[in-house]
Amino acid sequence: MTTLPFRYALLAALITTASTAALAETAYVSNEKDNTISVIDMNTLEVTDTLEVGMRPRGILLSSDNSKLFICASDSDTVQIMDLATRRIIQELPSGADPEQFALHPNDRTLYISNEDDALVTVVDVPTAEVLAQIDVGVEPEGMAVSPDGKWAVNTSETTNMLHWIDTTTNELVDNTLVDQRPRHVEFSHDSKTLWASAEIGGTVTVLDVDSREVKKVLTFEIKGIHPDRIQPVGVRLTRDGKYAFIALGPANHVAVVDANTFEVLDYLLVGRRVWHMAFNADESLLLTTNGISGDVSVVNVHDLEVVKSIRVGRFPWGVVITP
Repeated sequence: MTTLPFRYALLAALITTASTAALAETAYVSNEKDNTISVIDMNTLEVTDTLEVGMRPRGILLSSDNSKLFICASDSDTVQIMDLATRRIIQELPSGADPEQFALHPNDRTLYISNEDDALVTVVDVPTAEVLAQIDVGVEPEGMAVSPDGKWAVNTSETTNMLHWIDTTTNELVDNTLVDQRPRHVEFSHDSKTLWASAEIGGTVTVLDVDSREVKKVLTFEIKGIHPDRIQPVGVRLTRDGKYAFIALGPANHVAVVDANTFEVLDYLLVGRRVWHMAFNADESLLLTTNGISGDVSVVNVHDLEVVKSIRVGRFPWGVVITP
């Protein structure tokens, strides 16, 4: 992929108008082939450090106070916790085999982990490292999300093509929803009212009403010059104001921009090769995408819906989070 030009004037304007807090932001990117985390200064948009972690890091997330980074070290069969003040691993959690994605309950202590090889969701109490439950789900579970109101944990099973609804009060599986082929990721809206589920092989994103668990819309995508088989939705990110949904389309090398109210596809943004997951900075002025094959992170100006820079990281970047 040809590196996109660095738009100096645009980036300077973004930095000038950002708040003091935004200038201190740091992004962390998991590189699954290098067993590392790349650290990006969001002021300069440059990599400032590379941290060694467990084998094949994929899913990453932050504690609610942004002091700790949780890392799915998939081939080490563990979830590592890094203290971001020292950038050292301070704890390892029992995760079950091959953890790939996980989600932290708003109580900041209950972790729901998707175990791809065991067809299980493992529930762990973080402070005590105690396994609270292991929940049977479909074959090859991957996606994992907890609703912002804390009521639901939802898991996707890639081979069974289902969403599995777990009551977080009882940690019991209470319902299953059939979606399109190979669901990879689920994302709740910030008000916990809707759930977005990407289907990689199906090439679709299903939007569901959480209360009724009924399908509201199935989104499809079409990009001129790109074969439909290459349009494989994975990561989904929703803006807090309910305006946009951004959907990573895998080997199509584009991010779809969707009106989150009308479900109309507004635009397609060309990013790196095999775009996988995404993260906003605090004020949602920037969106970072991880591009596995090209080994870089694309920077999207959310206001103008433009890709403004590409940042080289490690091999096969997978997950990304940004701390204030």
